[in-house]
Amino acid sequence: MGVFLCASCVIPATKPHPHPQTAAATGSGDPAKGLVLLDGAAAGWRASLVLDNQPTGIWRMEPLQIFPQYATPEVVGLDDNGTCWVMVSYSGKWTPVRVLADGAWLGGIAHADIDPAVAGKELYVGGKKGVLYQVRAYADGGLDGRRIATFPGQEIHTIVGGNVDPSHDGAELLVFTRPGALYRVTPQAGGTFKTEWLSDLSGRIRDAIVLPDGHTIVTASRDGKVALLQMQADGPHWQIIHQNDAGCGRLAVSKQQTGGWPVIYSTGDNGRIFRHEFVAEKWNTQTIYAGPLGPRGLVVGQFDPDPSIETVAIFGYSGRVEKLALHNGKWTTTTLFTDRDRGHWLSVLEIDGRNNTDEILLSGYGARMVLLSSDPGTGVSGLAVPVALDRHANP
Repeated sequence: MGVFLCASCVIPATKPHPHPQTAAATGSGDPAKGLVLLDGAAAGWRASLVLDNQPTGIWRMEPLQIFPQYATPEVVGLDDNGTCWVMVSYSGKWTPVRVLADGAWLGGIAHADIDPAVAGKELYVGGKKGVLYQVRAYADGGLDGRRIATFPGQEIHTIVGGNVDPSHDGAELLVFTRPGALYRVTPQAGGTFKTEWLSDLSGRIRDAIVLPDGHTIVTASRDGKVALLQMQADGPHWQIIHQNDAGCGRLAVSKQQTGGWPVIYSTGDNGRIFRHEFVAEKWNTQTIYAGPLGPRGLVVGQFDPDPSIETVAIFGYSGRVEKLALHNGKWTTTTLFTDRDRGHWLSVLEIDGRNNTDEILLSGYGARMVLLSSDPGTGVSGLAVPVALDRHANP
């Protein structure tokens, strides 16, 4: 494994303001009634409001197909009060559906078909109180939640779900807690669930993603490790692919593959963004960005109209969403949006069919969910687009 700071990585020239609460103006209007645009997006991009939850921070969000009767994915957000928000999209509007009232922050989330008593996938969330919930969706647009497991004295930070343990029949949830530990949760007869301790961990797992093979999990931990986890008959097996000298916090996995493995990106609390690629039978790590301390959001996707350009988006305590793009062997950075406070999470989705780029969701201490999308017509030749389409007018 090689680790190096490349000459082509991005190093911002200016120090960001530590508290950008006033750097971006809030748009007027109610996103449940119509499109609400926000000021502060970069040229060629638009920022629209999904939910204003002020003053309560939103620590985690994911685009998920919660209601199969709707074509577009919903956005699931977990906040500091223990509320699970499911935001339903309809022609620029976002209708909030609330479920759970845990009373303390929620952070772990998984969406998988675990429970044989429920048709389709279920939503699983947990947080500070160490309570694991199952949330079910219904065809009438309703939701309900129930407690299925507890971890006394521990916080639930990360959850993955699916048939991720080949040594175990059926699907399961893997739950990562603080103090650092790994548990397996499996459905039992009568709608109950069984919880099994698998191992203690040296550091809290802050993010985990199941890789395309369906059973390898890449993890990022507070003790600075990016590692591959595979479950085997004798328990969990780990392969460290990178050791950072500060905590690792977020992960992103590209569709691009080399040597049979996808390209993986990770964040370091010391302001670095890393790119991990499997080349010549080993993992090579390259630093592609050195910026403000505390990156807390990371996604990979097509954020440039040219699909041949490799792009990553980052977010964090600077409050800025930045696009990193690889041009002719050199990484460059562009600020797409500045939120009103520190960032905590990014997600990527495809919801706007009027461009050829992916959309970006952001949330954090700014206590809102915001959708970033490139202007209609971006990267799509021959498409008629009205001048200044819904850019300056909020309903």
